[in-house]
Amino acid sequence: MKFLIYILLTLTFAAQNVPAGTTQNLPDMGDSAGGVVTPEFERRLGQAVMRQVRQSADVITDPEMESYIQSIGYQLVANSDDNQILFIFFVIDNPAINAFAAPGGVVGINSGVILNSDTESELAGVLAHEIAHVTQRHMARTYEAASKFSLPMMAAMVGAILLGIANPEAGQAAIAAVAGFSAQYQINFTRANEEEADRVGIQLLARSGFDPHGMPGFFQKLQKTSRYYRGDAPEFLQTHPLTSSRIAESIARAERYPVRKYSNSISYKLIRARLMADSFESPKEAVKFFETSLETGGYPDMESARYGYALALTRANDFARAREQLGLLLKDDEENITYLLAAARLESAQRNFSAAVGIYQEAHKLYPDYWPVVHGYTRALLDAKQPGRARDLIRNYGRNHEPSLAYYDLLSQAEAESGSPAESGIAKAEYYYLTGGTQLAIDHLKFAQRQAELNYYQMERIKARLAQLEYELTLEKELKLEPEG
Repeated sequence: MKFLIYILLTLTFAAQNVPAGTTQNLPDMGDSAGGVVTPEFERRLGQAVMRQVRQSADVITDPEMESYIQSIGYQLVANSDDNQILFIFFVIDNPAINAFAAPGGVVGINSGVILNSDTESELAGVLAHEIAHVTQRHMARTYEAASKFSLPMMAAMVGAILLGIANPEAGQAAIAAVAGFSAQYQINFTRANEEEADRVGIQLLARSGFDPHGMPGFFQKLQKTSRYYRGDAPEFLQTHPLTSSRIAESIARAERYPVRKYSNSISYKLIRARLMADSFESPKEAVKFFETSLETGGYPDMESARYGYALALTRANDFARAREQLGLLLKDDEENITYLLAAARLESAQRNFSAAVGIYQEAHKLYPDYWPVVHGYTRALLDAKQPGRARDLIRNYGRNHEPSLAYYDLLSQAEAESGSPAESGIAKAEYYYLTGGTQLAIDHLKFAQRQAELNYYQMERIKARLAQLEYELTLEKELKLEPEG
């Protein structure tokens, strides 16, 4: 939350203080008629937040995790009243229970949310709540509420409100220091946003085929759990304060929808088991946990427990038993893509790269557009010293899909190993730009520009992209958004 406050305040003050000759190039913050914050300004702010998150948090880049959380998020967004926003959903490797939303459709949750949920609807409830913060433009409305004051006063007020979401006591103290405002203003504004996010989020759950009780159910669990904390309450409760009346209202809203039976998807159960296998300090501890769970029936679902057991055995280098467990799973569901990917990774862990390529090849025939398959297949081809096939595979995927951080990283390696340093440099530049390293991106493009094999088309691509990135770097410096040090 601190970095979000920093970005917001620096953007606000920069809009007032940049040299007169450059202000025409800044994002338009709008006017009193059209609103203080335009969608374009929110989009840019969201990009800045996402790049800062990648620098300061341990974002999980596992393709299966990314694909799963995005599928749930997009399912909810598709049923919202404002589905024109390009959302970004991601998971941070952190056992604490927390989630946040930022302007521009940035929604992040900690892995602790998934591990502490009992149903997919509870997880979807947290996402729906954060999506509602974005679609209802709560950050923009915070600006609107403060827009009648001077720009420095508005920035101080917005910063105090944001600080109050993360730390209520500090937020109230900050507001008390801003002349003409009261702590009650911040409390009321935050409460109104949270209640609206509850209402809209529960509606999203019902529209999207999830149990609308998932949201209040998770809230009740958090409230109950927090009573046993000796220190601070869960982070989610600090940024989304709960009261008994708020929970009661959310339950009442959920009960307005017809009663029906809801079940967890196999994807939810397997992703949760995957996170559970990763949550132990050592693979041996994970093996013991799942071994005991299978013996006693103490895990909610035996199929996902067996999957978690196979992953733990693989990481513990107990390959024979891992193969046995995966064989049992594939015997019952031979086309399950999660099991096929686990089997391929098992072969790669044993350096049986040709066998891994064979499994990925069959999986790709079944799921040609599934990014975890393309990612794993490309990785295996590179391990098997077949960079040309790897390059062709990932290039073909990129023609029809939005490239990601992992896409550019793999493409850069495939291009380099295929003998194309220029294309490798172009791909690496995009990788660094997405991670917030605009200067590094420019450096890689300039390296690509010096390569002897460049053709006219490549030269023009590099020239155009360099101009864009140099403009972005100038903007970052003017807005004080370039990385420190």
